Amino acid sequence: MVVWTIANQKGGVGKTTTTIALAGVLAEQGNRVLLVDTDPHASLSYYFGIESEDLDLSVYELFTQVSSKEQILQTLCPTAYPNIDILPATMGLATLDRSLGAKGGMGLVLKKAVHKVADNYDYVLMDCPPVLGVLMVNALAAADRIVIPVQTEFLALKGLDRMIKTMDIMQGEQESPFKYTIVPTMFDKRTKASILAFKKLQEVYTNKVWPGVVPVDTNLRNASVAQKVPSDFAANSRGTLAYKSLLNYLVKQSSKFDEVGR
Repeated sequence: MVVWTIANQKGGVGKTTTTIALAGVLAEQGNRVLLVDTDPHASLSYYFGIESEDLDLSVYELFTQVSSKEQILQTLCPTAYPNIDILPATMGLATLDRSLGAKGGMGLVLKKAVHKVADNYDYVLMDCPPVLGVLMVNALAAADRIVIPVQTEFLALKGLDRMIKTMDIMQGEQESPFKYTIVPTMFDKRTKASILAFKKLQEVYTNKVWPGVVPVDTNLRNASVAQKVPSDFAANSRGTLAYKSLLNYLVKQSSKFDEVGR
């Protein structure tokens, strides 16, 4: 089982879209995919038609009670895609920092939970809120690789700086260095701002940046309206093809690190 966490401390950069698009392509390739929605706004859950406030169980319960494998499986919600399940979010997650922030031993809750269902899935993708707190810390600690979507405009680059500093601070508690990939999103080749921002990313972060870009593509937005993964809604759209390329890159990066670790 491989765990990817999609995170950035700036909102509106394409985190949820990236999570869903990668999950769709992975599922089409025959992989069993678990999505974990850690954002109290529950955008990932709503995307798949899940009314999270009507649920009895959610990611919230993973933090407030000891969960067995059977309980975690009961919390899962199926989607319209047989190979994609989701651990949904609820607004209750917004209270965790206040109720559990000072409690010790809460940084590995998600890591322990997903490993209990490791035999059931090939990939786990975690969608994070844009706020540093218990939820993001958990998602980062659980990750084999962190995927950081960054909108190709200069204000978004400032948000990336904060994200990198957060990982640097957390690094001291990790057994091994964080592996991460920066993904340029919402790229518009017609604008000078996008081109300059992309070049800046490559200059500052060099080999940490995926060499491709996710372009501006209305099909990505329209797919969400249809509640379909982009690769199902518009298989040959620019956005879908970009995410297929990104997936190939991430898989190769993971394989490369696996080889080094042997």
